Amino acid sequence: MRPPEKKRADCSPKTLERAAVTHQTVGHERGPLADCPDTALVPPDRDPHCPIDITLAAVAGRWTPLILREFLRRDEATYSELSAALPALSDKVLSDRLAQLTNAGVVERHRTPGWPPRVRYTLTPHGRALEPVMHAMWNWGTKTNNPSHPA
Repeated sequence: MRPPEKKRADCSPKTLERAAVTHQTVGHERGPLADCPDTALVPPDRDPHCPIDITLAAVAGRWTPLILREFLRRDEATYSELSAALPALSDKVLSDRLAQLTNAGVVERHRTPGWPPRVRYTLTPHGRALEPVMHAMWNWGTKTNNPSHPA
């Protein structure tokens, strides 16, 4: 006789809207950070359903968090300003990451008519909501890099 299966939490947005956000340990049976069903974690060829996967999809890529950091510092930037702030970043990768952030609703692209064309990117409120995530990454990286530093 097999032991009864543990009931896993539903990671749908409706369920998470109703859940009170509290500190939970991943794998805990209750709360918004309970394990998602395996089918919700990495659905093949579909949009992510698990909140962590959704967040990772928005900031995925080696340079994306650093580009987001620049937007959090200044709220808006041109392509040239971002390129100067991140000189190790190739033009192709910067273009790809800006398109990714635009598609995710994190930044908006504003084109001014005329010649030469002027394009300015601005951080959206949806993008500004990622600031605590970036602070958590900063704190974790600081603590990991220097264990004696309080994060």
